[in-house]
Amino acid sequence: MSTRPWVVGDGLWALIELLLPPRPEKSPGPQPVADRLCLRGILYVLHNDMAWQLLPLELEFGSGQTCWRRLDRRQQAGVVDRLHRMPAARPSERPDPQRHPNPAVEPGVHPT
Repeated sequence: MSTRPWVVGDGLWALIELLLPPRPEKSPGPQPVADRLCLRGILYVLHNDMAWQLLPLELEFGSGQTCWRRLDRRQQAGVVDRLHRMPAARPSERPDPQRHPNPAVEPGVHPT
C-alpha cells in the first residue's frame, strides 16, 4: 500500500474524470481548485480521519470547506454511487472501452 494513498494515479483518475459532471462555462469568483487536487484533499482528510477545517492549505488541495462542498455536490449528483458500481478495482474487471466507451453512461440508459 502506498504511504500516500490520497495520490490518485493517472489510470484511476481517467475513470473518475469520466464520471464528473461538466464544469460551468463561467462562474463568478476565483478560479476553482482543479478536480483532481480537490479529490486528493478529500482522500487526505478521510485517510487521516481529521476535521475538514484542519486540511493544511500548504498541501494545495484547496481548503477543507472547498473539498467538503465538492464531495457533497458529487454525492448528490450520484458520482460516488456510480464510482462504487464501476468494476475497476481489478484489471480483469475494467470496462471494455469498445463495449462501454463512457462508464458515466449506465448500460440501458440513453441520454436524451
